[in-house]
Amino acid sequence: MASCHNIFLGLIILAQITIFTYAKVYVVYMGGNDSDDPDEILMKNHQILASVHSGSVEEAQASHLYSYKHGFRGFAARLTDDQALQISKMPDVVSVFENQRRSLHTTHSWDFIGLIGEETMEISGFSTKDQVNVIIGFIDTGIWPESASFSDTDMPPVPAGWRGKCQSGEAFNMTHCNRKLIGARYYLSGYEAEKRDTLGYIDDPKNKLSYRSARDSNGHGTHTASTAAGRFVMDMNYKGLAQGGARGGAPMARVAVYKTCWDSGCYDADILAAFDDAVRDGVHIVSLSLGPDAPQGDYFSDAISIGSFHAVSRGITVVSSVGNQGTAGSATNLAPWIITVAATSIDREFTSNVHMGNGVNLKGESLSVLQMKAPARIISASIANGGYFTPYQSSYCLESSLNYTKTRGKVLLCRHAERSSESKVTKSQIVKAAGGVGMILVDEDVDVAIPFMIPAAIVGRKVGKRILSYINNTRKPTSQIYASEAVIGSQHAPRVASFSSKGPNGLNPEILKPDVAAPGLNILAAWSPAIGQKMKYNIMSGTSMACPHVTGIVALIKAVHPSWSPAAVKSAIMTTASIFDKSGKPMRVDPEGRRGNPFDYGSGFVNPRAALDTGLVYDITPTNYKAFLCSMGYDEKLLHLITRDNSTCETKTVSTPSALNYPSIIVPDLKSNFSVTRTLTLVGKPQKRTVYRAVVSPPRGVKVEIVPQRLVFDTNGQEMNFTATFKASAPSQGYVFGYLQWSNGESRLTTPLVVRTVPSDVGSGT
Repeated sequence: MASCHNIFLGLIILAQITIFTYAKVYVVYMGGNDSDDPDEILMKNHQILASVHSGSVEEAQASHLYSYKHGFRGFAARLTDDQALQISKMPDVVSVFENQRRSLHTTHSWDFIGLIGEETMEISGFSTKDQVNVIIGFIDTGIWPESASFSDTDMPPVPAGWRGKCQSGEAFNMTHCNRKLIGARYYLSGYEAEKRDTLGYIDDPKNKLSYRSARDSNGHGTHTASTAAGRFVMDMNYKGLAQGGARGGAPMARVAVYKTCWDSGCYDADILAAFDDAVRDGVHIVSLSLGPDAPQGDYFSDAISIGSFHAVSRGITVVSSVGNQGTAGSATNLAPWIITVAATSIDREFTSNVHMGNGVNLKGESLSVLQMKAPARIISASIANGGYFTPYQSSYCLESSLNYTKTRGKVLLCRHAERSSESKVTKSQIVKAAGGVGMILVDEDVDVAIPFMIPAAIVGRKVGKRILSYINNTRKPTSQIYASEAVIGSQHAPRVASFSSKGPNGLNPEILKPDVAAPGLNILAAWSPAIGQKMKYNIMSGTSMACPHVTGIVALIKAVHPSWSPAAVKSAIMTTASIFDKSGKPMRVDPEGRRGNPFDYGSGFVNPRAALDTGLVYDITPTNYKAFLCSMGYDEKLLHLITRDNSTCETKTVSTPSALNYPSIIVPDLKSNFSVTRTLTLVGKPQKRTVYRAVVSPPRGVKVEIVPQRLVFDTNGQEMNFTATFKASAPSQGYVFGYLQWSNGESRLTTPLVVRTVPSDVGSGT
């Protein structure tokens, strides 16, 4: 009997494991929230789950992870594919999608942008003291609350409308929040479910420290929050480099953190829970330096698009990064209601001098503060191959590819594969382990400074060929690599970073992405000392670093213009951006140095002073976004579920996606002619009538007519329409670019014009 019982018990356990294995986390999105009772929503969610669990409430509750009850409706739960399919067919469900992983898109920069100052950050002609009433929510890896960047010295009490909380957890309690860091939450359920399902455990296999709380063990969240809103710190530096005072863009703004990102990434179920709480808590801005991999899917099967849609519908501005894939069409975070940010350089380099034995002095990019005491023999890593590795393989300095006898005491010339995910720091560790004393790394991406473990520098392919020629044609070639130095004003800047993802928009080519560009290359900000070398500050690169620069600017605009809508804020930033570098020449794109275009930098490089005094904005209401969805083919039933109001597609204010009142105009398939109407709203306070006149620089091969060419405004809030008509005069190879500028003699706003002409019998354009 005992043996039979054990067999029976084993079968039960096996069955449970089988069910557990085949169930995975799905997000069920049910659109807008039409109920004020969270308990009622939770009960309805359990009823839906019970219906696919043979009526079992217990199984329904066990499968449930989150209910989204504030900004929108829905839930996350463990479901089999069949259960997910059943729920997707239910009448109140908009979409059902897997709990996908999102990736993190991973100071002097504010001086470079044009905001020079310390704590007050007052801007001539504007008072930004009301930034103390602006609350920024960061969905990221958490925060290191003890950092000086988050001190609350001399800050007034927390704004009265704040409804958030300081959630206790591992190494984090309520005392870690203050008048600067006013809220902290963390979200584990989506992450833990995926770790169990895919790996069978939760903890990091390398035992990487990861606090089960809002405390940051990664550094990314602390870095982004301090970039946007960090307090002034007198002596911020990275191992002595870039030493000096530094602060965020809005140093008196409040910070609330929503930790959704862990060692393996950021999961949809957790991201939506963070958005849901942020809407209820009362943030004014949400900043996310993360996103999906390209190509991005439908808006309402994407957690960031869903969460941001409902946030923006409630007046919350959402800022995100465009991604780090760097290739054409790789832009992500494509929804028109999000401000999507590309990354540029600033006028500061971190360079190491490399002295060659033939007297030639070269420069390479590096963050290594180590240097060689004397010249050493330099060889190509291809001749240091060991074991079964070929010379070609060892030229990339791969793990175990180098022969210790050949490498010991030498400088190695290594290669890095273009857009490879291989760690450049690891290459320096490999060279060091093989006995090397230095490394010169040849790579297309020469701008990202790397904290190498030995004296090392990155050079471009042309310089790499010169070094290889010297090695091959010299009997005893030598080199000496010196410690990195911070050099300001040594280059044309800004330049679009090579890693920054590019347009066109793969989901809606009529919507420009990215929207704008901001500093994202070699940015110094606060860090988590829980990792690495216990550093308080670190230098990072990525569109992750560009995003919080725009977040800080949004906070300043909200301080000066608290009633502006998210679209008005976006318009002000986009229409005042510049497409020129600081020397007045067109912005260039690394690594090839080609001339940039709106698919690289959107409307251009941000100018916060000008954005505060734009004069006119292209405003967009939630109703306009609903009409935009209609133009994309969403039917009224789906639209009603998403919005939970009486919206219909009968009165189409947006007939095509191009007709959305966006601060750019894209015509992706122009056959003969196409007209689009835009509306401008006066947001200044004119003492007298003001007249704006249109100036057009048309895309090549396209005629552009603006009617009327003069817009006369008398009162603040007045709206005026104009129509832009595009006529193809010559076929184009791909997209061509121009701009429309409105000026009243004092202020100017610029609108990118992007057109692709096609033969009249091809495509779906006009």
